[in-house]
Amino acid sequence: METIRKIFLIVAFLCLILLLAGISRGSGQLWQPATVGLALGLAIGIGAVPALKGYQYTAWIITAVVAAMMYPAAFLSWGEFDLRNSWLVLLVVQFVMFGMGIQMRIQDFTGLATSGKGVLVGLLCQFSIMPVIGFLLTKAFSFDPEIAAGIILIGACSSGLASNVMVYIARANLVLSVTVTAVATLAAPFMTPFMMKLLAGTLVEIEFIGMMMQIIKIVIVPIGAALLHDYLKRASEKSWKAIKIITAFSFVWLIMLPLGYWDFLASNFSGAPLQSIEILSFFLGAEVIGVVYHLLASRFPKLDSFMPYVSMFGIVYFTTVTTAAGRENLLQVGLLLFLASVIHNTAGYFLGYWFSRALGLDKNSARSMAFEVGLQNGGMASGLAGVMGKLGTVGLAAAVFSPWMNISGSILANYWKKKPVVEKSGKKIKSTSAAMAKATAK
Repeated sequence: METIRKIFLIVAFLCLILLLAGISRGSGQLWQPATVGLALGLAIGIGAVPALKGYQYTAWIITAVVAAMMYPAAFLSWGEFDLRNSWLVLLVVQFVMFGMGIQMRIQDFTGLATSGKGVLVGLLCQFSIMPVIGFLLTKAFSFDPEIAAGIILIGACSSGLASNVMVYIARANLVLSVTVTAVATLAAPFMTPFMMKLLAGTLVEIEFIGMMMQIIKIVIVPIGAALLHDYLKRASEKSWKAIKIITAFSFVWLIMLPLGYWDFLASNFSGAPLQSIEILSFFLGAEVIGVVYHLLASRFPKLDSFMPYVSMFGIVYFTTVTTAAGRENLLQVGLLLFLASVIHNTAGYFLGYWFSRALGLDKNSARSMAFEVGLQNGGMASGLAGVMGKLGTVGLAAAVFSPWMNISGSILANYWKKKPVVEKSGKKIKSTSAAMAKATAK
């Protein structure tokens, strides 16, 4: 594998030469494919450079952006099939969240018993600092309404598992970070629509209940399926019997829906009751998926370690399609969006840390809060933009902000790793147990 990576580094160098030659000749037929080849070669090749291995995923995101900017038509539709189809977007984002959820554990929520104050501080900072900073940036840069709404949206989303990884690298308070991520994810169906309605309601139409239902579908349902898999690892025989009965009922329910039962329900119910039935159907589907996945994972033990790659692929898909759909907008405001992402992200780290310190958290916990506040769930933001049918506008911020968050997070995490918190006695503080660190680093 190392040999292949080194070969791609050579390919990247050759593409760089072709890129420069194409630019000097003004030949788009030469420099456009050379640009894609350079990005692809580096995405694969930097794995051969130990110091750059941690940026390989970010390199793939950048490759997706480059390819979509060079050849947008190739990533908007395949034949008659629209790659922005709302059902496809919903399915992909659910896979992304399920892959992230596989790395979560039910025990992540037990941190509430020992980190209650830290969790409250984290939630307060997370759902206030970033959406407000996003709102102020939209005023400072005067973005178009839908692009501005996208900046507020990514600020209003909860943190993702990337924050846990960065906290682990930084050797900060991992238990607190994991707990805040878990609780913030559960709070997102209420807090994200609330902040969007409050700050972006004049920019785009925000239907509070509708957005809440979408977040439940794209975040809570798939993560619920993943947590069911975790529960089944230790379930008793009695619990398994009950779950088998529920699974059988869920399977029959799901089979009946496309055979005319949904039409029957839609003709007899409307509004909130029908929405409730729809959400129930999604949860029943999650129950079936959770059980089926658990049975597969029991047969193929390495399946859990493969799922994060599914999430990564899904985010690359969102980035590619979003960039292709919003190419013209990016050509006009791309640099301003990048500048906004740097300011937004940096403000999150700075204010997350110092607000936490001001509210009484220790330095290690404040470092964790810096990541929890500064790093948002880009997959959630992209998914919401997709189901809104606005990937090319509302989704642009997530496509630009996500790569920078990965880069800046890695830099800050490695910096803090080299400067551990030291007690007055001179001893380095151990932030978490080895077992918890191992579980999160998978």
